[in-house]
Amino acid sequence: MVAMLGGADLAINTNLVDYTVDGTTFEGFVAFDEAVSGPHPGVLIFHTIAGRTEFEERKALELAELGYTAMAADVYGKGTLTTDFESNRQMMDALRDDRPALQARLMAALHTLRGHAAVDTARTAAIGYCFGGMCVLDIARLGEDIAGVVSFHGIFAPPGNTIDNTIAAKVLVLHGWDDPLAKPDEVLALSEELTRQGADWQIHAYGNTLHAFTNPAANVPDDVKRYSASADRRSWAAARIFLDELFS
Repeated sequence: MVAMLGGADLAINTNLVDYTVDGTTFEGFVAFDEAVSGPHPGVLIFHTIAGRTEFEERKALELAELGYTAMAADVYGKGTLTTDFESNRQMMDALRDDRPALQARLMAALHTLRGHAAVDTARTAAIGYCFGGMCVLDIARLGEDIAGVVSFHGIFAPPGNTIDNTIAAKVLVLHGWDDPLAKPDEVLALSEELTRQGADWQIHAYGNTLHAFTNPAANVPDDVKRYSASADRRSWAAARIFLDELFS
């Protein structure tokens, strides 16, 4: 499918791609600008607890408008999308507790992106939101030869099977300082982990900011998640600068 976005100079092509891990099929949403000649840098997008939704697909379109080939990946499995929070929590928790299984799905998504005709296989990166933030950190922790990863309000718990690896990817962590799912001591622990494993890393913390600060739907007045227009704007600007640096 081709969608004309942002005027006549953009022709955003979108398509769905399937890939398989251990007998389970997954589906990625790919977007790129056909008006940009040659293969593009590729950016993977990993989803929140809710699975691949319109939120991640919109990010893929935004990245396509910036000249990247972006793929909103799926780590739960094709046809598993649901709005039932408890079902999503069970799927996320199962993968969080079996990191080798999760990591196999992450690497399959990366290989699928790299295999796309519109991707420069030597220039790839990954971004992720919430649970997806943990996903991209795990790609880096594996020592994968990827240019960089960006975690937006991610989960920092280390997987336990990467401690001896050297991190080749540059790492950008965009974090709400008051996020109860990643408290200050966990931020410090992440910084020590990244330093120990040789990473080129940055952590940007936004004050008075909770979890899920990039998601306008996260507007429940509680002490866990809340949208922040300023943190959303600043974090996206930081991510764009980071990606520009990776591929300049």
